[in-house]
Amino acid sequence: MPHVPRSASQPELTALFTSVQQHFQDVIVPLWQGPGWNADMALPYEALDAEHQPLPPQRYRAMACARQLYLFASLIGQVPNAEERAAALFRSLQRHFHDAEHGGWFYSIDPHGAPLDQRKDLYTHAFILFACAHYWDKVREPLVESVLNAALEVIARRFATGDGLYEACLDRDWSTLETGPLQNPLMHLAEAFLATLSVREDLAVQRALVELCTAMQKGFIDPKYGVLMEKPLGAVDNWFEPGHQFEWYFLLESSDLLRGSKLHASLERAFAFTEQLGVDQQTGAVRAMLDLGPNGGSRDATQRIWAQAEYLRALTLRPDSEATVLRQLQALQQRSLHPGGWYECRDEHGEVSRRDMPSTTPYHLATCYRGLADYLR
Repeated sequence: MPHVPRSASQPELTALFTSVQQHFQDVIVPLWQGPGWNADMALPYEALDAEHQPLPPQRYRAMACARQLYLFASLIGQVPNAEERAAALFRSLQRHFHDAEHGGWFYSIDPHGAPLDQRKDLYTHAFILFACAHYWDKVREPLVESVLNAALEVIARRFATGDGLYEACLDRDWSTLETGPLQNPLMHLAEAFLATLSVREDLAVQRALVELCTAMQKGFIDPKYGVLMEKPLGAVDNWFEPGHQFEWYFLLESSDLLRGSKLHASLERAFAFTEQLGVDQQTGAVRAMLDLGPNGGSRDATQRIWAQAEYLRALTLRPDSEATVLRQLQALQQRSLHPGGWYECRDEHGEVSRRDMPSTTPYHLATCYRGLADYLR
């Protein structure tokens, strides 16, 4: 279970958390209730600029819709009209993205609502499952559970490769694109399985989750350094991402089912190594992509807000981590949040390199703040 802080710095941490949480509810969430919402499409715009104007839409993604469904489902009872917005997002997910002919959900539609990228990707389906589990937990409507069940069924029947892993992407008619499994969609599938198990007993999901983590240990953990690679072992041009290491660590450490698994043990062992290579000790910035091996180093030193949030959330489950949690929450507030919203990215020199605000980012902040709330409780 999370370590409960007891030291004198807890009042400072509590006050700081109250401040960032207030910023989330007063500044960030209203961006997606107002200027970030396309009322004609009943969908969030993909991103807002620094002046809170929508970037000209090129597409709308099912994954972005699902992440916003999670966001507003998580805010039901806390934010006015959150339940109405969640209901609208749930309807839009089905209306715009569901493939009535082949089943599953399209990746994206064009600005006018016509199917654009019609491939079926695991990342999208994982987020639909994740969002529906959280939404169903709040509203307990049979239709929501039926979509949750449909997502589970299509993932098991279409994406599963038979060895505990899943294809990253398939064509619209489910024919193969030879992508093979990739780390990031599999992580979000594990997250979606955990969300499902948190709202109902489901032995099939429990079994699939354990098999997935066993296969991840076998197929993605570098035997020398113990870190999770982004592609299967042996793939050319492989790398690892500290943000994903921290995200996986949180999922495994927070689960009674997965804590103590071999995959959990690997990420536990690799935590300090990941911090050493992937976190700037002066600023607390998390580097985006790293190479392993004798010439290992930074492949991409971009500092992304989601990776900062995942590192902070992971720290809440580390023993005796209160000073680091406080330092990283200060870093998040000072380097990533601003009065009008947030900075999505800084470059390797710490300069702001992206001022737009994607509709997908509040999901990371919401899950991070939920972890912090549990830690302070």
